[in-house]
Amino acid sequence: MVSSVYPYALGVFVVLGLGSCCHYSESNCGATAPGDILIGVLQSCHSRVENQDQSIDPQGFHCTNFNLVSFVRTLAVIYTIETINNSSFLPGVRLGYVICDTCADANNALKSTEQMLAINGTLPNLCDATEQPAVKAIIGARYSEESITVSRFLSLNMVPQISTTSTAAILSDKQRFPSFFRTVPSDIHQTRALAQLMAYFNWTWVGVVSGDDDYGKAALQSFLADAEEARVCTAFQEVVPHNLNDENSDRRIQEVVKHIKSLSEAQVVLLILKEELVQRLFKEIIKEDINRTWIASDAWSLSLPLATMKNINMLGDIFGFSFIKGPIPGFEQYLQRLLLATGTVNQFIEEYKDLRCSPEVQECLHKNHVNQCPLPNSVKFASHLACNLSDLPERNDEYLIRNVEIELMYGEKLATWSIAYALQSLLKCNQSVCLGERNFPPWKLLQELKKINFTMDNGQFFFDNSSSFTNGYDLVNWARTGDARTFKVVGKFNIMKNAVEISDNDIDWITSDKTVRLT
Repeated sequence: MVSSVYPYALGVFVVLGLGSCCHYSESNCGATAPGDILIGVLQSCHSRVENQDQSIDPQGFHCTNFNLVSFVRTLAVIYTIETINNSSFLPGVRLGYVICDTCADANNALKSTEQMLAINGTLPNLCDATEQPAVKAIIGARYSEESITVSRFLSLNMVPQISTTSTAAILSDKQRFPSFFRTVPSDIHQTRALAQLMAYFNWTWVGVVSGDDDYGKAALQSFLADAEEARVCTAFQEVVPHNLNDENSDRRIQEVVKHIKSLSEAQVVLLILKEELVQRLFKEIIKEDINRTWIASDAWSLSLPLATMKNINMLGDIFGFSFIKGPIPGFEQYLQRLLLATGTVNQFIEEYKDLRCSPEVQECLHKNHVNQCPLPNSVKFASHLACNLSDLPERNDEYLIRNVEIELMYGEKLATWSIAYALQSLLKCNQSVCLGERNFPPWKLLQELKKINFTMDNGQFFFDNSSSFTNGYDLVNWARTGDARTFKVVGKFNIMKNAVEISDNDIDWITSDKTVRLT
């Protein structure tokens, strides 16, 4: 198992452009770049905190399970920041960043957020970090439970936060989360879309499996209300622990699988779970030779690791709604070279390249094929090409491009550009110079974010009254391609029309018997 121990020993980063004696310590964070204005990024580059229930030390935590999708999301922000810096969009102003790993845990997300806004690891009265922090806005977190916790803290001083994936409906409450924004719609739209999809195909008897976190609970209740309105009945409701460290997780998943198997009349199952839990569930489903129609929540509707897992075609039809995707020109080439810019630090990139060819991987690959290496997690990143290169910075290939849906990162592009457009207005930028004061309190940037309205890639983007984007969803069918699945857009959910639009003829049905499909 690959692991990283936090905090990182990165030293002290001197914030540029503040004109004060304050220093910014990023000891809990893994990537930094200097700039006149800093953007914070919260991502779960690791998906587990090891033995957290036994921890007695408040300073450090041990994170495991390197998460490829979250890692690439951080790279999408970095790439967009560099794109903006290399343009004349903010003339004379350079954006920097501080990226912290939440390890998919709300408490650690809060710890990392505090660290971003802190000076020398504390919040002293001498230099009030909450009024004039170095970080002016934060992009993240990935999961709603993290964002709910973080937003409570950030809202105390109106520090803007933009999530690209947190969809819990509660985050639309501007009284409780006044500084929270997101580049995706609220779950109230997704659950309505899910219910309409089921009604469209006459799937009126369905099961639901959800997580026990805030996101899972809220999404479940929202779906049940929408399902009732669409005359879709629930055959069963099962809940599994959201925390991957929960000692009851595997046992509970096995119980859920047995329940699904025994309820043969419910041929359609909605999974409101994060990717790692779906993977555990599917492994048991395949082992038990269960064939159903599976409906994905946005958390896993475009998961390449799931789409390529062994025997995925045994599972039956899979549908899900995904966020609107878009192009990020040049990003694939960036991922193939992954070279650090001068003055930047990125321990996540270093860890990823170590995974491409750690000593254990190198020894294993020398003797065996990748599939024969008995290394449970790290081996999936292994590369013969990387092992032939002794220079760590040069350990690149097409692994990221082949294993991550790149267009999924469009939300990171939109979030970063949203901040840039707000800064352009706040700093009074023209074509040659930005005249405004750069050491501003974050609440001034928040006010400008509420006003943005820009066009990009033939789409118009702005935050509605609940500070969410309302660009709708794509309906994705997991079509068969050899032994794996590919994502095929076969429809959409139009939020403005409140309607599902489906191209029936484009669907690749695995279940050929219509009487089974339409339960």
